[in-house]
Amino acid sequence: MHDYAADAKVFKAFCDVNRLQILEQLRSGEKCSCVLLEKLHISQSTLSYHMKILCDSGIVVGRAEGKWTHYGISDEGSQYAKELLQILTQKNICGTECTCQK
Repeated sequence: MHDYAADAKVFKAFCDVNRLQILEQLRSGEKCSCVLLEKLHISQSTLSYHMKILCDSGIVVGRAEGKWTHYGISDEGSQYAKELLQILTQKNICGTECTCQK
């Protein structure tokens, strides 16, 4: 059975201005949460909320270093998101309500 809840987490990660700005910052490489806070002008609790959503989606991974966490884009998570979008937007080649992968 397909895990639609996991797929929804991927799309939730992209559905907020702050999370898109965070992803933009992470495109240039791993960033400490303190750097993200400076650039985004949001509170620590707001950043934590958004990072939890991004990490739960699998698109971002975090690693603890002292009292700070360093975040980066996950190659596997971003590949999964690309493939998921492609699958969901591919036209049905079989017609009617077929869900096969021909």
